[in-house]
Amino acid sequence: MTRNTFNAAARPLRAALLALAAGAIGLIAAAPAHAAEKVRIAMVVKSLGNGFFDAAHEGAKEAARELGDVEVIYTGPTTPTAEGQIEIVNSLISQKVDAIVISANDANALVPITKRAMQRGVKVLSFDSGIAKGGRLMQLNPSNAELIGLKQIQMAAEAIGGAGDVAILSATAQATNQNIWIGEMKKALARPEFSRMKLVATVYGDDQSDKSYREAIGLLRSHPGLKAIIAPTTVGINAAGKAVVDEKLVGKVYVTGLGLPSEMAGHVKSGAVKSFAIWNPIDLGYAATYAAYQFVKGKAQGKEGESIAVGRMGSIKLDAAGEAALAPPFTYDASNVDKFAKIF
Repeated sequence: MTRNTFNAAARPLRAALLALAAGAIGLIAAAPAHAAEKVRIAMVVKSLGNGFFDAAHEGAKEAARELGDVEVIYTGPTTPTAEGQIEIVNSLISQKVDAIVISANDANALVPITKRAMQRGVKVLSFDSGIAKGGRLMQLNPSNAELIGLKQIQMAAEAIGGAGDVAILSATAQATNQNIWIGEMKKALARPEFSRMKLVATVYGDDQSDKSYREAIGLLRSHPGLKAIIAPTTVGINAAGKAVVDEKLVGKVYVTGLGLPSEMAGHVKSGAVKSFAIWNPIDLGYAATYAAYQFVKGKAQGKEGESIAVGRMGSIKLDAAGEAALAPPFTYDASNVDKFAKIF
């Protein structure tokens, strides 16, 4: 075979190889572009292992399935501290996530790191427990603070016949939402209809089961005339219910506040709790994820009066502080707790 004949015979083979190579390069080039289409939304919760936030995660995953191009990264510190959340947010900045939705352990301590995230192009929203305005684009409140505070005082009043000493078992002393609700509870207690009720103590369990339990035991032993413990935290109310049972004070001291039906059904049956309230954390996580997606896609900017679509939850409207409320709290008692305990 002459050299020219060999070259002529090789031309089709070279052409085929070049075509294959071009196709492979095309596939390699297309892969990153396809991956980049995924909107990565990180949900940073107060702490891992908290049933409320586990339920919120389920809502986030539901929103991601509906939207189709969303990846949810669920994370949080092992203990509810601002330092733990700061470390996580710093890591998420390095990972170049598209958005962060966070329930803050401290409204102000997180501002520098979340500002840095926004400067890097990350859309930062707070939900449940807010970050100060300068550190986020919007805050999604589960309900209206005044209604939440009033609801808890009303439930306590109904449980104890409208008269007696009450105490509050909160999460951390810096928890934004807890402090706002406690402020509203104090306002409600100043109303004439609650004049026979007296707040004798406010303690903090840091949203840790063991510490919340110890604080509840301390309240029961330090205040023998105590009639009710109000816990505006799912961890605290569960721990307080156990404390009342263990101290054999069922029927003498009642627990109320904000809790999860799955965790509170037993306390309702024991008689330690007559009623409690909560919004649906699944809906809250769902709406927060949807809102973050709208910011990433440029369909929301966080301006006063802006209406943001949040899927099956309809739309939310931002006020002058960049905040929006999702839904009013719902009351659970012996008539309905078993039904909802199967859901969350």
